[in-house]
Amino acid sequence: MIKTLVKKDIVLFGELHNNPISHWLQYELTTELYKTRKLVLGAEMLEADTQQVLNAYLRKEINYTELDSLARLWKNHKTDYAPLVDFARKNNMSFVATNIPRRYASLVYKNDFKILDSLSSKEKEWIAPLPILFDKDLPMYKEILLMMGNHGSPSLVKAQAIKDATMAYFIQKSHKQDHLFIHYNGAYHSDKYEGILWYLKQDQPNKKYATISTVSQKNIIKGQILLSV
Repeated sequence: MIKTLVKKDIVLFGELHNNPISHWLQYELTTELYKTRKLVLGAEMLEADTQQVLNAYLRKEINYTELDSLARLWKNHKTDYAPLVDFARKNNMSFVATNIPRRYASLVYKNDFKILDSLSSKEKEWIAPLPILFDKDLPMYKEILLMMGNHGSPSLVKAQAIKDATMAYFIQKSHKQDHLFIHYNGAYHSDKYEGILWYLKQDQPNKKYATISTVSQKNIIKGQILLSV
């Protein structure tokens, strides 16, 4: 896997948010790739409007307590994402807060994409450029509706899409020539080469991409047999 990923421009590491083995592998993969490539890191778990605070932490201008109070860190940040952020901090690397602020995704869920037009110019800096490209027929988005049953709606899928589009936008914007960008996100944002990757390929189809997906299953042997068929 390392031999394959080291040749890429952008790697999307799809995780299960509460799976410690997934987080361990993210760290091991990142530190291993750092041995031969210059890296830029980024994550769904940090929202774009907190980038300045994150930068201050990376420059060692503020401590972890201040970062925690200002950046709306996830509950499992200290155990699962802090090692990655601190690795970037130690090695003077960029770490990009790629996700749309949650409050704007919530607005899309309640009011559709059109609500984004009412945001201020400053607020629009924290989301993908408008208008948002959207393909409701992508299998991934159709699956969301099926999984959610009566709770699913077109606006729910659009809220997912604005996250995917925004993460792709900030990955593209922050990718540096001759660097490998590793992005950590929930697996459903990049599974089946859709989601974030679909948006990345709309603007930059010729870059070299790779995706990793984390899965969990009770019977490993059964999984091995299925994979060998």
